[in-house]
Amino acid sequence: MIPTLFRGFVDDAAVFPPGSASLPDAVRAHLDHRVRWYRELVGPLLVKTSQLTELPALLDRHWDGDGEFRIGVVADTGIGAVTKAVAALPAGVRVAQIEAPVAKRGEDPMPGAAELKATVGEWGEALVYGEIPLTFGLHEALDTFVGTVITPKFRTGGLLAELFPTPDELAVVIVACVERDMRLKLTAGLHHAARHTDRATGFTHHGFLNVLLACVRAAEGADAATVAEALRHTDPRPLVDVTYELRDRERPLWAGFGSCSVTEPLDDLIGLGLIEEPVQP
Repeated sequence: MIPTLFRGFVDDAAVFPPGSASLPDAVRAHLDHRVRWYRELVGPLLVKTSQLTELPALLDRHWDGDGEFRIGVVADTGIGAVTKAVAALPAGVRVAQIEAPVAKRGEDPMPGAAELKATVGEWGEALVYGEIPLTFGLHEALDTFVGTVITPKFRTGGLLAELFPTPDELAVVIVACVERDMRLKLTAGLHHAARHTDRATGFTHHGFLNVLLACVRAAEGADAATVAEALRHTDPRPLVDVTYELRDRERPLWAGFGSCSVTEPLDDLIGLGLIEEPVQP
């Protein structure tokens, strides 16, 4: 059984870097995740808008039609293209969420944030995430989302070192969301539990337990400096001690994260004793 704290924690972003799986491989793997004992850990399969026309044929080939096939649509062809692409999906495919970047890194996020705010009414009951780059205008874009159904999303990694925010930068974002009574989503670079440096790339990654503890502290009213300290831990033991006590509670503040690997976070959670793998008969 997956503890409440970790249910729906990891969206299946298999088609995105660095995994970059083909959509057929991603669909087959996601269908396998759906029948595994850890299925409650896994959120929807994230599919790019540009890939949606491929999805019906793949589901006809690989899916038995049982229940709903939940996806998250990532708007890689612009916010305006989402409505038409989603409307063409067959019955049985449920769009659980829609993610739309409002600007590229270094661009002013305000025009895209305003466009997203004006468009969300076309998307029904899907959760909507607006990805804001960690750049100038971030707080103004957050203000645009206040009082709407849009949850901000931030990038915590990627294929370049500058896409990994420092603990201080991420702490400011987390506290800014608390101040506006908003949840947040993160994506990229969060494959492992504790903060660490990847030997292959030299990039220092945030740990998902660090982020979880940081969100707990922020929700309790901590300032950005205290939140940043939670993000700096490289020893998982203090993170596990706190997290273990929270396992039966809902996640505060943090909606979850997208990862190109579902099994890497799962393996860490099992190895740290936060999730118990059932014994096979």
